[in-house]
Amino acid sequence: MDVPAQITNHSFDTPPIVSVTRCVDYQSQNLAPALRKNLSLLGGLESFINKGDSVLLKPNFIAPKPSSNAVQTDPALILEMVKLIKDFGARPFIADSPAWYDVFTCVKALQLEEPLRKLQVPVKRLNKPQRQKLAGSNISISTIALKADKIINMPKLKTHQQLTATFAVKNMFGCVCGKEKAYWHFAKGSSFRKFCRMLIEIYQLLNPVLNIIDCVVAMEGNGPINGRPRPLGFLIAGSDPLACERVCCELIQMNPDDIPLIRTARKLGFGCSDLQRINIVGDDYRPYICPDFSPSIQTPLRFSLVHVYRSITRQLILLSKSSLGLKRPG
Repeated sequence: MDVPAQITNHSFDTPPIVSVTRCVDYQSQNLAPALRKNLSLLGGLESFINKGDSVLLKPNFIAPKPSSNAVQTDPALILEMVKLIKDFGARPFIADSPAWYDVFTCVKALQLEEPLRKLQVPVKRLNKPQRQKLAGSNISISTIALKADKIINMPKLKTHQQLTATFAVKNMFGCVCGKEKAYWHFAKGSSFRKFCRMLIEIYQLLNPVLNIIDCVVAMEGNGPINGRPRPLGFLIAGSDPLACERVCCELIQMNPDDIPLIRTARKLGFGCSDLQRINIVGDDYRPYICPDFSPSIQTPLRFSLVHVYRSITRQLILLSKSSLGLKRPG
């Protein structure tokens, strides 16, 4: 298969750096120093953003579940990152476009409304679509994401019933405007290669400067929504998403060849998934490797037309309620 023009080979002459820091829980006294150390190992925030930048923090907001369910990026991690960016002199904002729910509802479930209000950090819906030619299709990407000076990707390590597991790249699919996500599961879902190529091209277009993966408490079993919390006790970060994904695989002893996105990235020459070429810095995760991490039961990648219709209808209802002020934080 020819490598498409949009895909850049991210195989660096120098090995990509992935920082790993031990963090046993989300208490500030443990999380704050672990996050600072994680960033310091990568050269500090100044290696990724500039003072005055508008910085989109793109968490994984998927369903309005509390933090104890490990469904979404933990609110404590989001808040610590917000504080570091504000102290640095940049302008963070939180944004996402959940396929089935409204971003403000997800924020409310995490009890983030008031802390973000006090910090004067806005929450935005990733809407205002702009068509982009990706993977041979015109895909609606949020103008809000496209116009951000920098993007920091903040996913949660989770199993996934269609893609085996998700670590970094898949989270940027949230920048596709809400109701279209279900459609692309239908349109591209006949082939893992086509769907994963689309995810990779979306990631490359948006080009997050940094990935910070929430592995403090992950999700095992039937993720990405209905799995079980599984404490792992780490933060994993780096600019090369595939290098980060490969280290995540090692932590939970998941074969990267079983993950469609990693297989596709290798064929396209995107990122570095060769563990021997990755410069892993920070705390030694090997004593904490999780050999019994429960996988998810796999379901078809391709959504049916009925599923697409239900998804679009629910999204329109939620957006209508939000526009009436029923969902948006005050």
